[in-house]
Amino acid sequence: MSDPLHDDRGNRDRSITNPAGQGAPLPGHRGRARPAPGGPFLIGDAMTGGYGRGADILHGCTIAVDRGEIAVIVGPNGAGKSTAMKAVFGMLSLREGAVRLDGEDISALSPQDRVKKGMGFVPQTSNIFTSLSVEENLEMGAFIRDDDIRETMEQVFDLFPILREKRRQPAGELSGGQRQQVAVGRALMTKPKVLMLDEPTAGVSPIVMDELFDRIIEVARSGLPVLMVEQNARQALEIADKGYVLVQGRNAHTGTGRDLLADPDVRRSFLGG
Repeated sequence: MSDPLHDDRGNRDRSITNPAGQGAPLPGHRGRARPAPGGPFLIGDAMTGGYGRGADILHGCTIAVDRGEIAVIVGPNGAGKSTAMKAVFGMLSLREGAVRLDGEDISALSPQDRVKKGMGFVPQTSNIFTSLSVEENLEMGAFIRDDDIRETMEQVFDLFPILREKRRQPAGELSGGQRQQVAVGRALMTKPKVLMLDEPTAGVSPIVMDELFDRIIEVARSGLPVLMVEQNARQALEIADKGYVLVQGRNAHTGTGRDLLADPDVRRSFLGG
């Protein structure tokens, strides 16, 4: 018997997402969002910039993701992958280019205001509160909300059952893979419009990596766009609807995950032949 909430690639229940967005305004507003023409649900368009007054790291870089898609950013070390993600999240200023979310130009907004607009961001490191319990970490993730969070927490526990089992345990006592589940769950507690993950499988075993990728597929199939930086390029492209290969802060190759895996240049240069 078919399940209306599942297909061959995971969960299609949209209840964990929030198309309208929630939460009160946060401090740190640097500007106002501006209406922009239609296009991808989230796009960092022709981004050029770097950190502070240093040299540019990104050079006309474009990355985008649509509803229900998994888009991955791959490339060699120092290619600007995490920098591109941070630029989309507002952690560095752009000299050129723009960031648009659901048709709005949000280039002038601070990271805090981008969270309010619906961005859920999971950094590679320092992404949980180690002294707090798993449940307290999830509660902290809902800081922008003023409604009842219990239903969302149950949905996170359904996505990551081990977190339900360890809900009272300090997050610092968990394994690396379990910590990453807490970090992703904490971002989902905001009911984001888009989920952004910076190397979610860094430092975990291949088995744990496969499990995390399965959960990421489930999240995307709920309708939530997922934008992900990943060092494990081959495995990431296998689950990607869209892939971006960056080299020295520039787009070197763009295509579907399947097309990039089949591209001889990509295979030779980035996937080991």
